[in-house]
Amino acid sequence: MDVIINLLVNGISTGLLIFLLAAGLTLIFGLMDVLNFAHGGLFVWGAFMGAWVFNETGNFLLSVAAAILIGMVLGLVLERFLIRPVYGNHVRQLLITLGGMLVLTESIKILWGPNPIRVNLPEWLQGSFQLDGGVILIKYRLFVIVVGIIMYAALWLLLSKTRIGLMIRAGVIDKEMVQAMGINVKAIFTFVFLLGSAMAAMGGALLAPYSGVVFAEMGMQYAVLAFIVVIIGGMGSLQGSALASLIVGVLGAFMAYYIPDLSLALNMLLLAFVLLVKPTGLMGEKGGAV
Repeated sequence: MDVIINLLVNGISTGLLIFLLAAGLTLIFGLMDVLNFAHGGLFVWGAFMGAWVFNETGNFLLSVAAAILIGMVLGLVLERFLIRPVYGNHVRQLLITLGGMLVLTESIKILWGPNPIRVNLPEWLQGSFQLDGGVILIKYRLFVIVVGIIMYAALWLLLSKTRIGLMIRAGVIDKEMVQAMGINVKAIFTFVFLLGSAMAAMGGALLAPYSGVVFAEMGMQYAVLAFIVVIIGGMGSLQGSALASLIVGVLGAFMAYYIPDLSLALNMLLLAFVLLVKPTGLMGEKGGAV
């Protein structure tokens, strides 16, 4: 039982890290209809910036803030110069953002070199809690779970309970009508893109101490996981992405412990099964709406 509980906690924390990246993709696709393969590049930039600032200053919260800032800056550049000219064309979006992903990955090597960077846990999040029955709960993983839950709740409240959330959803349904009311739809969509970019970079910053090492190619690795989660959950469904992230994280933890060689294959089989049974995803609808 102690092994099962430990694996469950590990899987939930990993799933919520994936959710931070997948939620950004969900926002950008579900609200803007943009396929953004450069999202993994923002994730790895957040990881490297967070790791570098933390190693230089020892301030974990400052490292997360720096990662979010660089994610928003790079997101603004991507949206303004790469994505805005290809709105409405999925083929061009896929090609240009894939190129953006490669550029972001290679620029990491120019600034920080080709070797991985090691990252330690912040002192106040080191250690674990020992429960009865041999259950060990690692503090940092519990911290990641709490952050993931808070971010999900904040996004849900933003989109469903605030005026800007109403404008975002209205802009998706009828952009021309919203523009006729004097609302700047381009500015709203830019805000959505920056929010998604910030979440991706934040996920990278939280992953750095979690994994203990960051390397340039991890962006593509986690981007693939995020796309799997978004498709399983339903394109454009925030709730679906959260559910799929937990499923992928927990199954991945158990498979990595019991049958490590089948971890990646299981994700692909799960993806194929969901698409065969429910092509719109677990909680997706035709047309996709967050």
